[in-house]
Amino acid sequence: MADHHAGAYGIMAAGTAAQPAHNLPHEFAGRGRHMAAMKPRTGDGPMEVTKEGRSYVMRVPLEGGGRLVVELKADEAKELGAKLLEVFA
Repeated sequence: MADHHAGAYGIMAAGTAAQPAHNLPHEFAGRGRHMAAMKPRTGDGPMEVTKEGRSYVMRVPLEGGGRLVVELKADEAKELGAKLLEVFA
């Protein structure tokens, strides 16, 4: 009895050789061939802190490119501010 879904599920009839249609490792076979978009890694933007929901997000440009992104709770942001003031006092 022939299964009309056999081709859709990759089931091969006895005696046929299965040839992969891609060169991906087995664990990536069903995930498609598209790559994720790459964002430019520029550290040229300013240092900034934004309030997002209940937390604060600090973005600091790095010398070699990219940005350090840190999410802080309100009490952590206050503690960081106090520590920075201690250093510069």
